[in-house]
Amino acid sequence: MASDEVPAPGTRLWLEVGADGEVPVTDGSTPDTVYRFDLTWLTSSWRCVFGAGCPGIDASLPDAGCCVHGAYFSEAADEERVAAAVARLDATTWANAGHRRHGAGRRWAVSDEDGARRTARVGGVCVFHNPRDFPGGYGCALHGLALAEGEDPMRTKPDVCWQLPVRRTYDEPARADGSTYLQVTVTEYTREGWGGGGADFDWYCTASPTAHVGPEPVWRSLRAELVELVGAQVYDVLDRHCAELVPDSGPRLLPLSVVHPATRASEGRS
Repeated sequence: MASDEVPAPGTRLWLEVGADGEVPVTDGSTPDTVYRFDLTWLTSSWRCVFGAGCPGIDASLPDAGCCVHGAYFSEAADEERVAAAVARLDATTWANAGHRRHGAGRRWAVSDEDGARRTARVGGVCVFHNPRDFPGGYGCALHGLALAEGEDPMRTKPDVCWQLPVRRTYDEPARADGSTYLQVTVTEYTREGWGGGGADFDWYCTASPTAHVGPEPVWRSLRAELVELVGAQVYDVLDRHCAELVPDSGPRLLPLSVVHPATRASEGRS
């Protein structure tokens, strides 16, 4: 673990919301779909600090941030959406525009040994990463394209890129009568979420006070992403509950034990 990181929260506060926007009360009233929100994460002050102090997950490539390994596509539709954006890039906006095509194939996307599709890497980083000295702009070419077109970057980037470091998982818990329901959990993508590879990162943002400097808490700064993940009706319920815990004026109402440790550390040193 990098020296400025703090341990992941040992205790988290959770909110469960039904797909109809109601908060479940008992097992008997549990709806068919329940959204389970990690309020400790969503009320934290994390923000992406790419290009603003981010040392990157690979110390030898600090300017690349977390764009080192390339991005795995969640499904074929994800890759096709990115392909449509790639068609709108050119040499003035993408440093690796020469990787647009190779014959009838795509040089910017590859298959791993298991057949999973991901973005290619050039010079040890994602093919869409523009270096600092690129005249067309530093950072993700797909992100820059969206901003230039007045779109949200989630419309051009791979799913994993716009979702991180929010993690959405699916489970089927059993009720007392043996029936099951769909549980959609929205939480923090910790180092552990990456499996064994997470321990190899030289630095990881969600655990670092360096990245817990956002002017707004996560549930507000990532509103568009959360609405995309859970829907507007469920988000509105989340918004109401979070606003009660972190009012615009006055102290946080969260117990100290469930405030994100990296947020607490950042506030303590400011």
